[in-house]
Amino acid sequence: MEKISNFYELKPEQLRWRCPLEAVPYETTADCLACEDIIGQEQALKSLKAGLEIKSRGYNIFITGMVGTGRTTTIKKFLEKIRISEEIPDDLLYVNNFKKPDEPVLLRLPAGKGRILQESLDRFIAMLRINIPELLKSQYFQERKQTIVESQQRKQKEILQKFEELVAAEGFAVIQVPMGIFTRPDLIPVVDGQPVPFSKLELMVKEDKFSKKKLEELKKKYEQLTEQLEKVISTLKEIDEETQGLLKNQEVEACTPLIKGGLSDLRNQLPFSSVQNYLDEVEQNLLKDIELFKAGSREEMEKEGLDPYLPYRVNLLVDNSELKGAPVVMETSPTYVNLFGTIEYSYTRFGVGQTDFTKIKAGSFLKANGGYLVLNALDVLVEPGVWTTLIRTLRYQVFEIQNPISLFLVSTARMKPQPIQCQVKVILIGDDYLYNLLYFLDDDFKKIFKIKAEFDSEMEKNQKTIEDYTRFIRKICDEDKLRPVDKTGIAAVVEFGARLAGKQKKLSTRFHLIADVIREADYWARESGKSLITREDVEKAIRERVERVNLIERKIQEMIDEGTILIDTEGAVVGQVNGLAVYDTGELTFGKPTRITARTSTGRAGVINIEREAGLSGRTHNKGVLILSGYLRGKYAQNKPFALSASIAFEQSYSGVDGDSASSTEAYAILSSLSGLPLRQDLAVTGSINQKGEIQPIGGVNEKIEGFFEVCKARGLTGTQGVIIPYQNVKNLMLKEEVVQAVAEGKFHIYPIKTVDEGMEILTGVRAGERLADGTYEPGTINALVDARLLELNRVWEEFSAEDSSSEQEKETVKSE
Repeated sequence: MEKISNFYELKPEQLRWRCPLEAVPYETTADCLACEDIIGQEQALKSLKAGLEIKSRGYNIFITGMVGTGRTTTIKKFLEKIRISEEIPDDLLYVNNFKKPDEPVLLRLPAGKGRILQESLDRFIAMLRINIPELLKSQYFQERKQTIVESQQRKQKEILQKFEELVAAEGFAVIQVPMGIFTRPDLIPVVDGQPVPFSKLELMVKEDKFSKKKLEELKKKYEQLTEQLEKVISTLKEIDEETQGLLKNQEVEACTPLIKGGLSDLRNQLPFSSVQNYLDEVEQNLLKDIELFKAGSREEMEKEGLDPYLPYRVNLLVDNSELKGAPVVMETSPTYVNLFGTIEYSYTRFGVGQTDFTKIKAGSFLKANGGYLVLNALDVLVEPGVWTTLIRTLRYQVFEIQNPISLFLVSTARMKPQPIQCQVKVILIGDDYLYNLLYFLDDDFKKIFKIKAEFDSEMEKNQKTIEDYTRFIRKICDEDKLRPVDKTGIAAVVEFGARLAGKQKKLSTRFHLIADVIREADYWARESGKSLITREDVEKAIRERVERVNLIERKIQEMIDEGTILIDTEGAVVGQVNGLAVYDTGELTFGKPTRITARTSTGRAGVINIEREAGLSGRTHNKGVLILSGYLRGKYAQNKPFALSASIAFEQSYSGVDGDSASSTEAYAILSSLSGLPLRQDLAVTGSINQKGEIQPIGGVNEKIEGFFEVCKARGLTGTQGVIIPYQNVKNLMLKEEVVQAVAEGKFHIYPIKTVDEGMEILTGVRAGERLADGTYEPGTINALVDARLLELNRVWEEFSAEDSSSEQEKETVKSE
């Protein structure tokens, strides 16, 4: 065997970027100004600026990005800056429609004018409540009223007097006949100066005390006079009605100057055609409803809990009097009612709903009219009815307030308020998944949300961004009244940002996590009695954050330590290698080794993925295994058939495997099984491969290295242990200080590789070998051993196939005989 050693490994300074103290231009955060700008989102800001400044229809904005990248804070700051320079939108008011009360009329007035109209009308009605009753009780009005009444009564008396004289001349008298609680006039004959009813006269006729002929004459006269009596009664009623009309006209005439005068100031204050038309209707209806201001009618309605002056109230739906610029509404609970408003109902004791125009309530959408409405996309989608109403309203820019619940209630009234023309720019905050889902499934979405602002989770690491980090730290310290952070603490926070970004040349923009570390570091500084936050406090805060949520990681480590999970960290085994897996619990991502084994034999099955056969393999892992098969065929089956059956398995894996980062590991296990060369168990491996045998980068490289390091440390570092990684992942290394220190002391090793051959050489200590001109490999190398084994397997397969074939032929010959 051609042995090989002295493999290239990474130096300690390559394993972690350390923020040089000279890159921090301040001794403590107290020496710098707090950050007021948006950090690291230049492209997103450009998109937001375009979306906010283009006022055409459809230029609403959808913001994507990871949680904590400052999406909400950024849009809030952006809007607060630009809203000041924009016009204040009109007030929106609903007033009574006197002709169709179930269709309230919408008024749009300049900001602040709506409150003036509402308050002025309330004062006006209050004035009329006092002044009209006083006017109607005044001596002047009572004298005028009495004059009218007396004049009309004289007319009635004259008519009655003439009729009574006519009746007396015909031998009759006028009497009042009671009919229940009322009386009605009637005629009765007068005989010898005394009124005698017809019934008595008929009795006297029977007793021959009165002439029958005279009785008949009286009856005829009675009929004639009764007809005249009806005419007189009708005339008297007409005079009564005329009296009421004259009294009503007198009231109107007396109250007209009061009403007109009260409205004239309001007309001068609000010289808008819509208001003038409305006040004309108010005036006309008030002159018809003077009875409303009399004590009897008003008190009866008030006893029932009703507002007698409701038709003259104003529903100030949206009041923009206190705005300074365009409205900005951040709706955190976008239910249908909160977002679009409602029409409230009151219910009688019989459960019948009643409503009126004053019960129309605005939601956030109308409050943002003429400005900006910020919503969480997921919240909008999960609330019933919200998304369809939002899209429809943005498409047509017309909004009609409804109460969807009222559709299922018994109601005596249905309100249909006048629709409102709306101009609202909506900003949705979500993620790429939601954006793509809506973009491809909702045709209207792409027409209505034409601007996408993508918030990046990382930014370039340079002097400016380090200074931005420092000023951000100062901002958090000021807002939460924390201790200042010294230069070493600032450097530690910046390094944590690089670790979050997963790249040595990048810094994370997930500032909510950065802020949490600063707050927790302040706690540990306080516990230690320090006046400044130092690197020690920042690193302790980071450790404590992990330890609070790493129960599963500790349990897995315990099972490895106890031998329940089988992991070797020394020796060498054929067909067995330590792979590295990443576990994600949501709050924590960590790595741990897993044993991967391979068994090979002659056959035609190729590479058998046991995880796939058991239904535990994800699509990406399946692809990785197929690529591995392609690599083996391309390298070793160019001059011979591929008579191989190889099974690979993640041992003690019961919950599923996905990702292709173990495809190189699986290749090593198969090659070891074929060559018979044992693989070092003091090394763990990660990396995916392509069909050419090149190693490709993977994710979670820091967590994987640290996971294997923890296992080795628990069993004792031997000085030979380490991890093989793709060389492209070197730039992603931000390892813990203890790992870097162990590498510096020669107790742990990190090997970057580019090909499968390099990995096999490190794992076996044997040279991989190059292909010769005749298609074979250099003797004594790994590839030569693999190739020889595959030739042997192929020979065995051909011999078996030949024997099987001749056996079948013999059986056929026997049958034919």
